This record gives sequence, C-alpha cells and structure tokens, in this order.
Amino acid sequence: MLAVRSVFLLLATLAVSARGANILGLFSSHSPSHLIVHMSVAKALAEAGHNVTVVAMQQPKVMHKNIHLIVVPVKEEQERVLEDQLATMARQKNSVLSTLSRLMNGMTVIIDAQADLLSDPRFQRIYETKFDLMIMGYFINDFQLGVAAKLNVPVIIDWMNSPIPIIDDFTGNPTEVAYVPNMATFATHPMGLVKRAENLAKYLFIRYMATVLDIRVSRHFRDYFGEEKGLRSLSEMRKNISLAFVNCHMISEGPIRPLVPAIVEIGGIQVKDTPDPLPKDIQQFLGKSKDGAILLSLGSNVKSTAVKPEVVQVIYKALSGIKRNVIWKWEDLENTPGNASNILYKKWLPQDDILAHPNTKLFITHAGKGGITEAQYHGVPMVALPIFGDQLGNADLMQNSGYGLALDLQSITEESLTAALKEVLENDKYRKTISSFTSLYRDRPMTARQTVVYWTEYVLRHRGAPHLQSPSVHMSFVELHNLDLYALLISVLAILVFLTQLTLRFAWKKLMGKPKSNPKTANKQKKH
Repeated sequence: MLAVRSVFLLLATLAVSARGANILGLFSSHSPSHLIVHMSVAKALAEAGHNVTVVAMQQPKVMHKNIHLIVVPVKEEQERVLEDQLATMARQKNSVLSTLSRLMNGMTVIIDAQADLLSDPRFQRIYETKFDLMIMGYFINDFQLGVAAKLNVPVIIDWMNSPIPIIDDFTGNPTEVAYVPNMATFATHPMGLVKRAENLAKYLFIRYMATVLDIRVSRHFRDYFGEEKGLRSLSEMRKNISLAFVNCHMISEGPIRPLVPAIVEIGGIQVKDTPDPLPKDIQQFLGKSKDGAILLSLGSNVKSTAVKPEVVQVIYKALSGIKRNVIWKWEDLENTPGNASNILYKKWLPQDDILAHPNTKLFITHAGKGGITEAQYHGVPMVALPIFGDQLGNADLMQNSGYGLALDLQSITEESLTAALKEVLENDKYRKTISSFTSLYRDRPMTARQTVVYWTEYVLRHRGAPHLQSPSVHMSFVELHNLDLYALLISVLAILVFLTQLTLRFAWKKLMGKPKSNPKTANKQKKH
C-alpha cells in the first residue's frame, strides 16, 4: 500500500510539472534587491516547466526566456518623491524605527503606487488568463490579495527576509518575543532582562505602526475590490494564505525559533548554483588582481551619488590608497569620485558572480539582506556601512558573528575605514569564521531552488494545501491567548473565594454571636 501511494505521489508530481501550471507572480516592490529575490523564485519555477507571468514595476535583473513579463512603471512624481526620501536617509543616521516612521509619513508613496498598479490597463489584462496560483512579493501590499480572490486561486507569500510579525500572522507562526529579537533589536542569545524589555517595547511599537499602516492598506482594498460581489474580504484572504517563502536559513543564521509548516525557508534563492560568466572587463580586472580584489556596493535602493560628497571622498581616499584592486558600483560614470588606477567603476554589477570569483577577498556592503547572504554563501568577509532599515541589524549580527566589521557611514574617517579594511583583509580569522558558516549554510536536504519548486507544486497538487494551516490563523486574539479561559478561571476562583469568605463569616457569627447564659437568671428560673 505504501509503495502504491509513493508511486501515485510521484506520478502526481510529474503530472504537475508535465502540464505546467499557470502561475502569476505579483512583485510590485520598488526595491531592485527585493525583485531579485522574487524573480529568482519565478525563474526556478519557469525552469521547472511552469508557465509564469510576472507583473513588476521595474525591469528585473533576473529573467528567464519562459517568463511572460508585464512592467508597469512607477509614476514619475512617485519616483521623484521616493528618490528624495532615500537620498535624505542616505545623508543622515537612521534606525529601524525611524525608517518605519517614514513609511507612515513621507514614504506612503510605496503603498499608494502598488495600489495604483491595480487599475492600470496593462495589469488588468491578467484577468483574461486562467491562473492556478498567485505568488505575491510582500511589502505592505496586503490589499493585492484581492487579485487572488478575484482569480479564485491559492496564494503563496514571498518575503525577502526572516519572518516578521505580519508573516507570523499570515501563517499562524508564534512570535516569541522572549527570545527572538525583532528587526529593531540588536541582540545575541541569551537576552537578559534589559534586552528582553527593549525587545518587547519595540515589538509593541512595531505592532502599533503596523496597525496604523493597516488603515491605509484596508482602504485600498475597499477602493479596488470592495464593490466586487461574492469576493472574499481582506480578513478572509489573510486567513487563507497557503504558505510563505522566507529568505533565510535559521539553522545557520539564527535565531533558532519555532516555524509552522506553512513557513518555508529559501535562504539564498538568488545565489546561482554555477556563476554566470563575468563581463569581459570585470573578468580581466579580477584576473589580474593577484593580491585579491575588493567589491564595493551600497545596494540598489540608494544611489551612490546620494551619499554625502565628503563621505564619498573619505571612501575614495581609503580605497585609492590601499594596494588592492577595487570594483565600485557607481551609477554616474561621467562624474566618478576620482580616477585611481586601482578602481573600476560600474553602473551595475553582477554581485553574486563577482563574490563567487576566487580573487574577491572583501566585500564593502550596505548590509542589505541579499548582499550579506551572497557574501556568506561564497565565504567573503565584509566591512559593513549600513544606511537604514534592517541593514543596521544585519551589520550588527554580521560583526558579532565574526564575519567582518561594521562602521557608521556618516562618521567614518579615512583612518577608521583604512584600519577596518586592513584588519579584515590581513587577519585570517574573518575568512576562517565565514568559511565555517558557508559550510553550514549550504548543508541542506534540498537547495533553495528545489525547495521552491517542491512546495509550490505541493500547493498546486493539494489545491491550496489548507491542511498546512495552523489553527491559530482562524482564532481570535482572545482565543489564541486563552484570555477567555483565564477570565473564566479567575471568575470561578473569585466566586469560590467570595463564597468561602461568606461561609467563614457566617460560621464566625454563629460561633461568636451565640448569647452567653447569665448565672442569676438561671437560678431564678430554677426557683420557679
């Protein structure tokens, strides 16, 4: 019987792959690095024979010939506002909480632009196709779940980091505040009393901000899908997400925490099994870097020209004075920081492929999750210059793990940066430590790509796989935390205490309130 069942499952898997499911990828994040992760998921499915249609708001760097791409660019005014906000953050010291605060105020364009996408005629064409599944790249765009409701298909969420509270909510995953640091808390295990208090306070603040942002999200859902008859509500759609892909590998990265079956780790999905050939000029430049080369990239969200000119000059002087070749991601090739012979400027870099090159010895990074992951995978030590958001926590964790050093971008000097570069390049402990991590990170039963294909086809085979859902998804806050049970127990206990107290008072009155006999009265009664 077991053998027959195994054969049946194998045939079912082959059937899904053979016919190729129609899968919609809705990836509306404005971040190119987010899109790289999402498109890597789409590419894995296209390579497995599925028919993948992707809607994005920018031209992706990762692509496959069998992916049908629909690009709906951000409006010029929205793009300008977003660039101004990012440029402002690049010139000041930020925290995770200050970044989230900006999302509630000046950067709400990130949410609104993703909503505007839904009414664009180019997007509306997707309703002409019969899809089997939707994969939604998540970034404060819950309202887009209405698309899946309208298409009547199951949903997989793709998140580009480790689980955050909203992903926990989607899947019913427990949020363990006592020992799992949130994105705003920089801590190592075990967390003491003060750190746990900090973690709780920041968790509550993040929850508050999420509640405020949800008002905007819910309004967009009502505006675009509220008049659709028979359509499931936003609340119902949030409770019917099949699973979530998260770009992490907690066995190696930490923290160790519970994960329900509906959370699937695909950390390193963007890292290629075999690096692509490098552009000729980069290949030659790395090839002649016998003493090793340095890669510098401050990410895809913030342009290098947005960094303070004096900070740029500090970086340039430090790099031009070091005896190593440097590849620097710099967008404005007409106005570079300088013309040092050891620096190669490129507008865009195949980052993963460069980090895979044996001559790349150091990565100067803004500590975005994607770059950190790629450097860890290839065993390249780092010097981090975080700018905003989760980058600060990533840099702190990287340094505490022994994979490199972290500096404050706004206050670095030529001396401090040079010292950090020499320390990481010349002290072999960083390379050995990150190489040890690399071995652990790669040790998995399936690669990230195989994991994506297997679990996507699992959801397709089992029609949304509702059996994967945690019961907690469908429980109210009161039920989930047993508040009704505690209230009942406290009420019963209070009643018992009250009745006991009442009984004791009654007994006391009976015992102490009985009239004492008077000897004189007793004698008179005897005479009569």
